[in-house]
Amino acid sequence: MAVLRAFKAIRPRIDLADKVAALPYDVMNSDEAREEVKGNKYSFLHVDKAEIDLDKNIDQYDVKVYEKAKENLQRMISENILIQDKKPYLYIYRLTMNGKSQTGIVGCTSIDDYINDVIKKHEHTRADKEADRINHVDYCDANTGPIFMTYKYNDSINNIIKNWVEKKPIYNFKAEDNVIHTVWIIDSEDTISRICNIFKQVDNLYIADGHHRAASAVKVGIKRRREKENYSVDEEFNFFLSVIFPDCDLRIIDYNRIVKDLNGLTVQEYMERVNQHFKITLCENDEAYKPSSKHTYGMYLDGKWYKLNSNCDDYKLEDVVSNLDVSILQNNLLDPVLGIKDPRNDSRIDFVGGIRGLEELEKNVDNGGYKVAFSMYPVTLNELMKIADEGKVMPPKSTWFEPKLRSGLFIHKLK
Repeated sequence: MAVLRAFKAIRPRIDLADKVAALPYDVMNSDEAREEVKGNKYSFLHVDKAEIDLDKNIDQYDVKVYEKAKENLQRMISENILIQDKKPYLYIYRLTMNGKSQTGIVGCTSIDDYINDVIKKHEHTRADKEADRINHVDYCDANTGPIFMTYKYNDSINNIIKNWVEKKPIYNFKAEDNVIHTVWIIDSEDTISRICNIFKQVDNLYIADGHHRAASAVKVGIKRRREKENYSVDEEFNFFLSVIFPDCDLRIIDYNRIVKDLNGLTVQEYMERVNQHFKITLCENDEAYKPSSKHTYGMYLDGKWYKLNSNCDDYKLEDVVSNLDVSILQNNLLDPVLGIKDPRNDSRIDFVGGIRGLEELEKNVDNGGYKVAFSMYPVTLNELMKIADEGKVMPPKSTWFEPKLRSGLFIHKLK
């Protein structure tokens, strides 16, 4: 049984929604965020990455950053840039990219569902990243960025959404990346009750993106419980902000790899080692290779593209994690050949979202900063759910979701 709860969203004034809405804090660094907000005092990055309003040399985890985030959020509320709904509502949030839409319900989910594994996870989290968002949530007294979740398609929920979106939306704008963001407010108590009751019949929710935000929100809730001996289970800190999409709407795209060196090997030695586990085929006319099926990879090296076909036995195993292309590449090339044993923390490897295209891989290698790049076939949502259901985790940087949810369209206060 999954708990979904309406809430009194703090959200932008209608005329400022497109200026407030910002990409998530973790898809850009501080310098990129400073560039992003030039000429836009309304951007929610002033809250989510508040170091941009402080000295450029400040540590982004300095307490002053969290104090500034709180100050900026309160300022945006006091200046009526952000307003709070008078009653608890649910909301519908649709993102449209390249003609394809995904439509989810915005509400609050339960920290107890997270603790009890009703909300399924597929990634490990890092303590330093958790600490950052714990401080941010605690100082702001709010969930400022939604958790991106999914659930197995449900006809009843779909029919309610389908009927409701015939109404006029409260927000409808195209962002600078050409993604259209559309929001409807569900202000009918009867409809809210029906949706929440249907979710009580949903066995599990799955975190698609936002594992660190979710873990941090839960830990803040637990902290508040300890601080308030006689807390009520209905208090807002027991819930966190989520957008929940049906699985059929979502698309995982490739998450590619670039590596800085060949681990001391010559190109010939490297190719001989790779050939032990993969069939190597030179692409004709230097055409970039984007894998079209599982267990195939593109490799860009010395200005040439190669197709790699796995000839190892890993993909014959029943274990869904070992069967992932990211696992096969890690276990048969990145680790034994290139010496990258911990891709989460090794500075020699980096990751490039497929949204940036294969040209980005070529650019990184051609510019001399990296020696070799790998294009990947994307993980499927069924694989993600199966791994989460089995209580397992994916290798680091396995999934990339597009389009990205915008922060600042919904804020959930913890009091």
